[in-house]
Amino acid sequence: MRLDYTVILFTIPVAMGFARLLQKFLDTAKRAPRWHKLLSQIWLPGVVFLGIAAVLQLKTKLLDEFYLLFVYAFFLGLFVRLKSYKPARTLLFALLPFALYSFFELLLNVVAIDFIKEYDDTFDSWQGFSVIWLITFAFIARNQKRTLEADLLQREQEEVEKRRIATQNTELERMVNERTAALTQQAEALQTALTELRTTQAQLIQAEKMASLGELTAGIAHEIQNPLNFVNNFAEVSVELCQELREEVDKVELADADKEYLLTIVGDLSHNQLKINQHGQRASSIVRGMLQHSRASTGERQSTDLNGLADEYLRLAYHGLRAKDKTFNATLNTSFDDTVGNIEVMPQDLGRVLLNLFNNAFYAVQQRQKLGEPGYQPTVTVSTERTNSRVRICVRDNGTGIPEAVRQKIFQPFFTTKPTGEGTGLGLSLSYDIVTKSHGGTLAVESEEGKGTEFIITLPI
Repeated sequence: MRLDYTVILFTIPVAMGFARLLQKFLDTAKRAPRWHKLLSQIWLPGVVFLGIAAVLQLKTKLLDEFYLLFVYAFFLGLFVRLKSYKPARTLLFALLPFALYSFFELLLNVVAIDFIKEYDDTFDSWQGFSVIWLITFAFIARNQKRTLEADLLQREQEEVEKRRIATQNTELERMVNERTAALTQQAEALQTALTELRTTQAQLIQAEKMASLGELTAGIAHEIQNPLNFVNNFAEVSVELCQELREEVDKVELADADKEYLLTIVGDLSHNQLKINQHGQRASSIVRGMLQHSRASTGERQSTDLNGLADEYLRLAYHGLRAKDKTFNATLNTSFDDTVGNIEVMPQDLGRVLLNLFNNAFYAVQQRQKLGEPGYQPTVTVSTERTNSRVRICVRDNGTGIPEAVRQKIFQPFFTTKPTGEGTGLGLSLSYDIVTKSHGGTLAVESEEGKGTEFIITLPI
């Protein structure tokens, strides 16, 4: 018997076409990758059925209905798998009546073909209704897909807009943070400037007080000088009178014991007068130094004993600090080069420089002493040295030292590391100007933090 394969050969491409439509419509490659591959192979069962028909000599129409029923079942399985996707769920309802019709038709064709012939009109109506139902729900599914795609597109646009807004907000927040940081930095700079201004104002007030105190000190020193002159003069006269008294005692006839006693008293009196005169001269020298220091510089150079000037101001600074702090003691080391001799300098100005350096040195060792380091002994060393064309004065202390950051600013006007009221920030600045501009020399500093500091004055001869 010759078989007709026309029907199933036509059904296989149709099934493949519907499979491709479903792949595209339901986006199975993304939503159900395994089912997507199976849809691409929907032709394979048709080929298998054709082989079975050829071997078993089956009727091709019945085989075609088996194949269609298989395809419907496969599609229904796919729709069930994607039931969370609304268009797939709609297609499930669309195909269900048509699949049921095909199932009952195939079943009755096998077991009760006469029943189908008897109710042929009813089955035709069912088939027509199933086709209309399928087409109607297919359109509904298409509209649902369009709606979902429109919603998805809108959500994507909203997401893009949200990301854009979030990016703008991030950028605005960054700009606001940068601006806030800049304003904060400016506010801190203004606050720092205000603090420095107030500190400078306090320093200027303190400097004015110190200037007034200097004038008062100059007046007191001037008044003290007169009685000191009387003391010195009368001491010198008393020494001469003691010498005359010794000569007169030698002329008088007295017992040896009495004469020896009188000469001893006269010698002690003469020795006391010499001491009074010596210390009076020392006091006069200090007063003259105070007066010279308080006077404005005349700009005139004078031949000055540099070693004597350094020693005098070292003692003056030390005793001045001890007058404020009785508990303070320090070791004073001097190493003066005798070949320095007298050089032409402005003694008042150079005295200011030395006094400032000595005061700073004593302040540094005093601050380190307050730290309570075991075995620490405050020491200030002053040395002079003469070369062919220059004289060096070195002032070294073993105090707290100067940090590198501070060392770079130490000669700037109004810069000070001392608390407000203890320093004006002008001492080293003026000292630098006096040494470099007025004397044509150099003023350098070498320091190691926590170890000590050395200031080196170099003056041309």
